[in-house]
Amino acid sequence: MYRLRLWSVRHARSLEVVYDVVKPAIVSVLGGLNALFGRRLDRPVTAIEATVKGLMFDCTMCGDCVLNETGMSCPMNCPKNIRNGPCGGVRENGMCEVKPQMVCVWVAAWDGSSRMKNPNAIKTIQPALDHRRHGTSSWLRLARKGTGNV
Repeated sequence: MYRLRLWSVRHARSLEVVYDVVKPAIVSVLGGLNALFGRRLDRPVTAIEATVKGLMFDCTMCGDCVLNETGMSCPMNCPKNIRNGPCGGVRENGMCEVKPQMVCVWVAAWDGSSRMKNPNAIKTIQPALDHRRHGTSSWLRLARKGTGNV
């Protein structure tokens, strides 16, 4: 999975294009399913999202996805769970101080974001993570935001 995570960062622009094309359909379909079934589909939709994003990005399902802002590098893969930039312990070679065999997720994020159409999106300060959302679907939250049923 780690190799696929690094591949996703290297191909951040392509993945961004795919996401920009697919996102309206995901939001529309999930919005419609939400209107029909309410929260009964939360578990299967979350399982599908966890499978797809877990495979591609080592997603931990924080419930507040920022992959588009972080060059397709999930900040929740940081052993310290630092969400707004690297800690002071990034090694000179760009490796993590906690896991020396792993590229710092923020070094990867800067690399990935430099490939995206808005490379400055990474500079957006993210609000603190709402840990109550852990294990929930950010796709469903996006779909419900459009209907006001968050």
